[in-house]
Amino acid sequence: MKKNIILLFCLSIGVMISCQNQKKSTNPQKTVEVKVERNDTISKATVTISSDQNGKVSKEVQVFEGAHEEVMSKVDLITEESEGNEIIERKSVKKLQFLLNPKSGSETSGKVAFTEENGQVLLEAALFGLSEGTHAIHIHEKADCSSDDGKSTGGHWNPTFENHGAWGAKTGYHKGDIGNFQATADGNGAITFSTDQWCLGCDDATKNVIGKAIIVHQGEDDLASQPSGAAGARISCAGIIE
Repeated sequence: MKKNIILLFCLSIGVMISCQNQKKSTNPQKTVEVKVERNDTISKATVTISSDQNGKVSKEVQVFEGAHEEVMSKVDLITEESEGNEIIERKSVKKLQFLLNPKSGSETSGKVAFTEENGQVLLEAALFGLSEGTHAIHIHEKADCSSDDGKSTGGHWNPTFENHGAWGAKTGYHKGDIGNFQATADGNGAITFSTDQWCLGCDDATKNVIGKAIIVHQGEDDLASQPSGAAGARISCAGIIE
C-alpha cells in the first residue's frame, strides 16, 4: 500500500523597516507556500506565490511533478530566490501523513498525521475496526512494520533511557509513551497529542521521530509495568518516514 506524505512550508517575506519615522516601503510583501505530495514513485509540488502591494493581492501558481529529487530542486530554487529579500518573518509548517495497517490478525486500520509548527509537533490519529474500550498507542523504535505481529518495530522509543510511565511523570517516561485512547462500540477511536519534545527530521536524536513507528495495542497501557505497560498485542502499525 502506498504511503502518502504531505509537506507544507510557508515563508512570509517582506521588507524590514529600518527607522520608525521612515515612510512605508512600496515593495510588495510576498508569501511563498509550497505543498508537496509524495508517494512511492513520484512527487507533486504546488508552489503558490502571493504578493501584497499596498493592499492589492496577486497570486502565481506553479506545479511540478516527477521524481522527488528533481521536483524538490525546482522548489528549492524558487524559495532561495524568494529569500533574497530582507526577511521580517519566517514561518514553517511540516506535515507527514500515513496509513495504519492491521497486525496480529486484527482488522484495525486508520490514519495518522504529524504536524510540526513553531517548535510543537501535533499528532492526530483516527482508528477503525477496534474493540470497544481502552487502547494504548506508542511510538516504537523502528519504522519496520514487516512482521505480522508488529514486533519488527522493536520496543518503545526511549532515547533518554527512562522508565516507562505516563507522559511527564517524575519517575520517568519514554519519548514514545503517548498513552491511551477510547474506542466506541462501533470500533472507532481517535487521539490528538502535542509536544515540544518531538521534531520531524531535526538533528536531535532525542526528539526526532522520523524513522520510528506508531503502534496501536489491543489493550490498555497501565502506565506502570516495565518496560511497556502490559498493553497486549500490537494490532496496527505505521512507519514514520519521509
